[in-house]
Amino acid sequence: MNATIATQMTGADILKLRKKRAILIWSLVLALAPIVVYFVAAVIEHATNPGTAHGQYGPAGGVRNFSDGLRVIALLFGPLAALLIGVEAGTGDASAGVFRDLVVTGRSRLALFASRVPAALAVTFAMMLGAYALLLIGTFAFASGLPTPSGSLIIDGLGFFLLATGMMCVVAVGFAALTTSKPGAIIALIAWLIVASPVLANIEGLGSVRDGLMSQAISHFSPVDTGGGGGHGATVSMAGGTAFIVLLAWIVVFLALGAYRTRTMDA
Repeated sequence: MNATIATQMTGADILKLRKKRAILIWSLVLALAPIVVYFVAAVIEHATNPGTAHGQYGPAGGVRNFSDGLRVIALLFGPLAALLIGVEAGTGDASAGVFRDLVVTGRSRLALFASRVPAALAVTFAMMLGAYALLLIGTFAFASGLPTPSGSLIIDGLGFFLLATGMMCVVAVGFAALTTSKPGAIIALIAWLIVASPVLANIEGLGSVRDGLMSQAISHFSPVDTGGGGGHGATVSMAGGTAFIVLLAWIVVFLALGAYRTRTMDA
């Protein structure tokens, strides 16, 4: 398969995702609505009880609110939106009943799986860039004289946001292809993201086993404090190299599982 065919296949998968209006709408809601709600609430609080003393609310923008907003979209709602897109990409052909039709065309099964990953990432990143732009608009528009994020913090924040959502998207593609069940994949991944992973991260008795948690490896690269006690915003302390290896392992394992399932499943 040459680059032209690969590009065409990826473009076709992007088009499939774009046609899934319900998935795109809910993903946009998850990516954008929390930011809107966050700034609206902060503006109302500041308007009703302005100031910076105890019991008073400062302006809705500035560095502090940027950091809080980044935590909200990068560690929870952004990954949830990426999860929906990744699962749709991973199970779309099988759930639509067209996988057999694609196989009989002679296209490699591995190629069919591989094209889903960049397609899902492209759609995810397009949404996340819009969400991040909205966060920056609120940060600067409502700063009211407060210090605003520096250029380096903005770039680092964007990189962290895309890392967090991109990781969830890729893992979701692989896991969904492995299970071939859209509801099952969504429920399992949400349960892991919201319930299991935070609980495991706070069980000190697990020791170095917690280093293998994807959420902790991602948080290590956060440019803002994410409320953890392990440095770099993570609950668990780990070296940068360890965090990188953990993230790479998650990608390799889940893509390998998804590719194996796609290659061996009945058409």
